[in-house]
Amino acid sequence: MGLFKSADERRIERDMKIRQGIRRIEKSIREQNKFADEFVKNAQNAKRIGDTQQYQFIRNSLKKTATIKKMLERQLLTVKNALLIKRQAEASSDFAKSMGLMASEIGRMFGETDLMKTQADWEKAMLQSETMEERMDMFLDSVESMASDNVNVTDAESVVSDEEIDRMIEAEAEAEHQKELDKLAGLRAELNALKKEGEKQK
Repeated sequence: MGLFKSADERRIERDMKIRQGIRRIEKSIREQNKFADEFVKNAQNAKRIGDTQQYQFIRNSLKKTATIKKMLERQLLTVKNALLIKRQAEASSDFAKSMGLMASEIGRMFGETDLMKTQADWEKAMLQSETMEERMDMFLDSVESMASDNVNVTDAESVVSDEEIDRMIEAEAEAEHQKELDKLAGLRAELNALKKEGEKQK
């Protein structure tokens, strides 16, 4: 049935696939953030109980999670850029087709009767349109292939150092500690206020 789809139907189908791909990548990034939060908590617990082996294992898992998240973010940018380029190409194609229709109409109004030339121009325009669609399909396929390859490639740019992972864990621990201190400070303030109120009533 795909052979009988119009150009607009194929365009809509491609757009839907691209949007679905973007949503899947965004969901994966959110999942990696959740995994990172859990690994940080587990690393803090391992450090608290002095389990060095578990801490090292969790740190490596957190490092891998950060690397995967960075690659997913790069893939998301690639797909979004490809979508912008696709829309630009479509806008150019629509403009060219509109100008061709107007040129044909103006020619008709001025009494042009060279039907052979008109037919040749039309066939040429159709061939160019098909070529543009084929090129766009090839481009999107290459982008999809590149995004897939990126999952299996870890270069120096995407590697997260052990020091960065340690700082992340320490920062989360300090943030949790500060929250506890803030809660205690709030409770003390409430107690002092109640105490002063009780002294005034006496």
